Amino acid sequence: MPPEAPAAALRAPFGERLAAARAARGSLCVGIDPHPGLLAAWGLDDSPEGLERFSLTVLEAVGAVAVTLKPQVALYERHGARGLAVLETLLARAAGAGVLTIADAKRGDIGSTMLAYAEAWLGEGRPLAADAVTLNPYLGFESLRPAIDLAAATGRGVFVLALTSNPEGRSVQHVGGDESVARSIALAAAAENAGAGPGHVGLVVGATIGDAARHLGLDLGSLNGPILAPGVGAQGAGTVELRAAFGNALPFVLPTSSRAILAAGPHPADLRAAAERTRDELA
Repeated sequence: MPPEAPAAALRAPFGERLAAARAARGSLCVGIDPHPGLLAAWGLDDSPEGLERFSLTVLEAVGAVAVTLKPQVALYERHGARGLAVLETLLARAAGAGVLTIADAKRGDIGSTMLAYAEAWLGEGRPLAADAVTLNPYLGFESLRPAIDLAAATGRGVFVLALTSNPEGRSVQHVGGDESVARSIALAAAAENAGAGPGHVGLVVGATIGDAARHLGLDLGSLNGPILAPGVGAQGAGTVELRAAFGNALPFVLPTSSRAILAAGPHPADLRAAAERTRDELA
């Protein structure tokens, strides 16, 4: 049985909320990646205090420009409990401002442990609950069932790793050729989204994969859900690369840029200008 959310907590489905945000703000997703080097470049200490200043400045600067913000959870975890408290503050402030968030946590496990991860990142009233979370399916797509069902119950979403652009990913994701692991994940996600309206199960597909999706037989246009595409900007992807990678699925893509925008800080006006420029170049 899928987990149940309190009736009073139910909200519009994630797919609908994301579509409305895209209509208002465009498709750019901005990653919040507080690497030690970026904190130093901003004149901030590599500490929870520096982390909070960095995070809330990004929210203030680009919250009205980006369709969603994607904090990298590991860079908060490295500061321990105080770092996670900063992440809680960021997620709460974003929710209060009507800004969608994707917790880039890449969680994946089985049974009661997967349910615990699902409750942490998607449960109603949980301190770390975001609008969506990234998931790792390599214990089997069905191992993610607690998160997929809880997300549906609470009006949230999930983004499942499918076809990443890191070289190591090929050793798993490309295996099988026409019946590749990546294709099986994409098909499973599309099955979850079958029906009217945009679905709540998205995929993570790297913006720099080139023609890998076509080569492996992935029909990303049939997903009926969003595609998170990291790799824009500092990793080399732009409009040409996005068109080559996604073809007719491009309307579903959330191009994601982190370092290329964050390097414009620490002044909010400069950050906002960088985000607007990136958004407009990708339109």
